[in-house]
Amino acid sequence: MVDTVTRLNTTDELSIEVEAVIRDKTVLANGDTVINLQIFETPLGKMIACATEKGICMLEFMDRDSYIEELKNLKRLLNATIEIIDNKHLKALEEQLYGYFAKKRKKFELSLITPGTEFQNKVWEKLMEIPYGKSRSYKQQSIAVGNLGAIRAVGTANGANRIAIVIPCHRVIGEDGSLTGYGGGLKRKKWLLEFESGAPQLFSEEWK
Repeated sequence: MVDTVTRLNTTDELSIEVEAVIRDKTVLANGDTVINLQIFETPLGKMIACATEKGICMLEFMDRDSYIEELKNLKRLLNATIEIIDNKHLKALEEQLYGYFAKKRKKFELSLITPGTEFQNKVWEKLMEIPYGKSRSYKQQSIAVGNLGAIRAVGTANGANRIAIVIPCHRVIGEDGSLTGYGGGLKRKKWLLEFESGAPQLFSEEWK
């Protein structure tokens, strides 16, 4: 377990599946968007980060089963090619993630690209309004987006979030205080909530 954020040799860390997504040109028509891709080691494991020239569009745990499909969908939605190079947004993400895990940053200040429905984007915007160290129930989140009856839809939109930690879907919990679901796994969700709240038992146990 590392206690900071470091950049890895992305070429060495790519899986066969990711290499196949990068090589696949079938979803590319005549678009000119380029997605830059890098891999970071974090206290919670390896994360894949993607950004266009306009902002961050993905930050996912690499042991999450769905991240390959998310990368494919992102490439299709943005009509983009993928290149393993750096850009200013990835550099800013690395710096701010480092600050977050070092307990020196409570809020991210990054340009984000979030292709999705109007409802999904509204849910993601409301997620970023949940303060560091706090949590909100799915019911409260539904009220925040203006539709109390959309609890299930809010949960689905949370699950569709492609930018983990930065868009803090880990801060939404069950009405009874239970952790419920999290794409990165419930142990990571518990770790993040305890880390942000300053729970003293956190530092004596790993998230795995």
